[in-house]
Amino acid sequence: MCEVKVITGTSAAAEAAKLADVDVIAAYPITPQTTCVEKLAEFVANGELDAEYIKVESEHSAMSACIGAAATGARTFTATASQGLALMHEMLFIASGMRLPIVMMVANRALSAPINIWNDQQDSIAERDSGWIQIYVEDNQETLDSIIQAYKIAENEDVLLPVMVCLDGFILTHTVEPVTIPKAERVRDFLGVYEPKHAYLDPDRPITQGPVGVPDCYMETRKQVEEAMERAKKVIKEVNEEFSERFKRKYGNGLVEAYNLDKADTVLVAMGSVCGTIKYVIDELKKEGKEVGLLRIRTFRPFPKEDIKEFLKDANNIAVLDKNISLGFNKGALGIEMASILKNKKVCNYIVGLGGRDITIDNIKSIINHVEKAEDDETVWVGLKE
Repeated sequence: MCEVKVITGTSAAAEAAKLADVDVIAAYPITPQTTCVEKLAEFVANGELDAEYIKVESEHSAMSACIGAAATGARTFTATASQGLALMHEMLFIASGMRLPIVMMVANRALSAPINIWNDQQDSIAERDSGWIQIYVEDNQETLDSIIQAYKIAENEDVLLPVMVCLDGFILTHTVEPVTIPKAERVRDFLGVYEPKHAYLDPDRPITQGPVGVPDCYMETRKQVEEAMERAKKVIKEVNEEFSERFKRKYGNGLVEAYNLDKADTVLVAMGSVCGTIKYVIDELKKEGKEVGLLRIRTFRPFPKEDIKEFLKDANNIAVLDKNISLGFNKGALGIEMASILKNKKVCNYIVGLGGRDITIDNIKSIINHVEKAEDDETVWVGLKE
């Protein structure tokens, strides 16, 4: 029924794109993403994947190529990181505004200056308002599964928005883990054949794409993207549930994952690979009779406000871990948004892991101790050198 390989996160992403039977791949190298498009080049060269592999001159061009290909009805894939994602900035808005279901793997990496190739999540967080759905994964298996799910989400007629699947650079991209790879025919059955109902670039049914948005119509187009984001919440949950039924793997409800929340008055909220460390600490504390919970935010866009409120209704000590910083506000993006929807609760924000700084077991324990003693909302930078 399936095959298990011990592979890196970037290889898992490439395997997922192959399983999705993508038509067009736009490739430009950047650490720590490069090994993903290298693996895809190998698949195409070996005849394992029948796709157009376009070697472009920049990340801006990579997204431009995906936009052009997706506008013809092709299923497209690309991958990037850090400065590469920043260089795409203009085109990200065009992709979502044109309602093109592009899927992209983002290997999260700190932005310079100073130059840093290690992990934090500032790069994708900086693009949170670009109209892309954002999924943050915990491990390599979830990387593969989420990219497959991303196509079914993006191509849904109620959504039609691009999706970025974000995995922590080096921590996942270059670390090997056992990954279960389903049979290609099962994935094809799950995704179905992509047949866009809209004309796109069809000479027999010509339409205009990306025209001038005059004041008479521009505002309505932005509202339509927002409404599609809201509809995506339901679709993400449904796709996660169907994936679970077919492949026996499930990621919370698709938007969030609750871990040991039943009796927990203290709850940590985080995204990405750090959640594995948090789960380990929670399990160790549980042996000592202490109940602490985790709410993992899997989908940051659309932001799962309703689910967060429901899962945290009984928690009084909420510690939000952010691997990014909103400079000038002294909080991370997740911390800001959590505080905005949990106005009657104590929500402390912890800035962790910037530029690849280790987030240790002791760091997690110190965060738990701090939030339980804190008298009010605070922002704490964890792991700074004295």
